[in-house]
Amino acid sequence: MQPVQPVGVFDSGVGGLTVAREIARQLPAETIIYFGDTAHVPYGSRTVEELIGFADAIVGFLIAKGAKAIVDACNTTSAVALPYLQKKYQVPIIGVIEPGIIEALRATQNGRIGVIATEATVASNAHREALLARSGEVQVFARACPKLVPLVEAGLVSGPQAEAAVAEYVEPLVEAGIDTLILGCTHYPFLAPVIQEVAGPGVTLIDPAAATVRELKDVLAAGGGLRGAHFSQAHSFFVSGDARTFSEVGFKLVGWPELKGARKLELE
Repeated sequence: MQPVQPVGVFDSGVGGLTVAREIARQLPAETIIYFGDTAHVPYGSRTVEELIGFADAIVGFLIAKGAKAIVDACNTTSAVALPYLQKKYQVPIIGVIEPGIIEALRATQNGRIGVIATEATVASNAHREALLARSGEVQVFARACPKLVPLVEAGLVSGPQAEAAVAEYVEPLVEAGIDTLILGCTHYPFLAPVIQEVAGPGVTLIDPAAATVRELKDVLAAGGGLRGAHFSQAHSFFVSGDARTFSEVGFKLVGWPELKGARKLELE
């Protein structure tokens, strides 16, 4: 691991930009190489075999581009593909589920934790199993939210459509008495203001990005891969689908000029 190498980040679309944004905040000297699998978004309805195949191809690409460490910034592939990826590749690969679990357990006061995620992530039971493995006393209320990723991919993170979709999924969790809500998809932090409004002030939202990047920092430091400030370079973005739409929505959400240079790349 060399400090000059980039950090790889991948997701099904623009959602992983919430993690990339946090990397830029916590580790401003690091260069990011990002892959959004927009040709296959949303991931929520995909089979486990498909998801592993997508993630495998993306990780192979990022390693070929010199990534010294990779963040699987997708809860869905973190839930079903991460063990396979970590076994196959020597480059450190970090998921987003475990860091969020730890934060949620620290935050909850009544032990009633909600999870909103894609269908595939909820079906995997990854959050529930991880929470119960660390604390047998918590109660977990999970809700699949198939409408949310398409809204974020379209840049519709506020307004009546977003409010109605969030209310459909979050209100039953509030009625169940949760005091903590894990945003179990990296697209969802872009909807955080709407989610918080629906959930109310008594519910703490958990965005796993901050804890994930703290773990990344530890991994880079342990491997001698942290960059010095003088190494900072422009980030690069690749997608498997329409680069123009990704660039426009990504720039609207994050505001990075480099997003306008996103390039389409079809992986084998």
